[in-house]
Amino acid sequence: MTRPAPRTRLSRSAGAGAAVLLVLGAATACSSSADGDEAGSGSASGKLSGTVTVFAAASLTESFTTLGERFEKAHPGTEVTFNFGGSDSLAAGITSGAPADVFASASPKTMKIVTDAGDAAGTPATFVRNQLEIATLPGNPDSISSLKDLTGSKLKVVLCDKEVPCGAAAQTALDAAGLKLTPVSYEQDVKSALTKVRLKEADAALVYKTDVHAAGDKVEGVDFPEAAEAVNDYPIALLKDAPNAGVAEAFIAYVRSDEGQRVLADAGFLTS
Repeated sequence: MTRPAPRTRLSRSAGAGAAVLLVLGAATACSSSADGDEAGSGSASGKLSGTVTVFAAASLTESFTTLGERFEKAHPGTEVTFNFGGSDSLAAGITSGAPADVFASASPKTMKIVTDAGDAAGTPATFVRNQLEIATLPGNPDSISSLKDLTGSKLKVVLCDKEVPCGAAAQTALDAAGLKLTPVSYEQDVKSALTKVRLKEADAALVYKTDVHAAGDKVEGVDFPEAAEAVNDYPIALLKDAPNAGVAEAFIAYVRSDEGQRVLADAGFLTS
């Protein structure tokens, strides 16, 4: 199992041990300058300030990047940094001690890894849901119209690893259809699966509708009825040892606000 990459503005999953050590090292290096107002949730006036670190599922990359930019604009003096990757890898990083303020997972199962370890503060809240779609090459040259079509021996199909939420959802959909599918590869997160299609290394992949939406004309999406049997809830939680809990709580509130929900809905997520 891979672990999350070092904390960056738009990072991807990388090696586990190095990631945690680099993140912890960065936190130590900054500690001497974190004794004042910049380290916490603001000054005595209550104004939000400082950096908030969000570990978020890869499928949230585009929408959370937009939300982070808007949050910073609304709260000058704050900075939102993201670590995007497979939810299972992010959860493992958190339970291994990587400093973070917020965890937004692509499934309750991966969030449970963090809550069972006692690393979440309070009860996680579902903020959106997501549904699968078949991603094909532009123009759908193989005329894929159903989940069953993916089982054809001539097609190169990519799935997410079964341990990550998009892979678990794909397996649920295949089970609902009574189908068996052997992919050419299992990928560690949904972005990696979609990239295989974008690079023409695969004919199709089972990914989220939001990722097909974000890819624009680089892929084409095909809906299938069994996707309704595999809708993923996305929970978000404040982490117990959040270095900047005040800003973290404000960011979570913004994600769940009407404006935040509009951004997520525009990205293709299902909102309540």
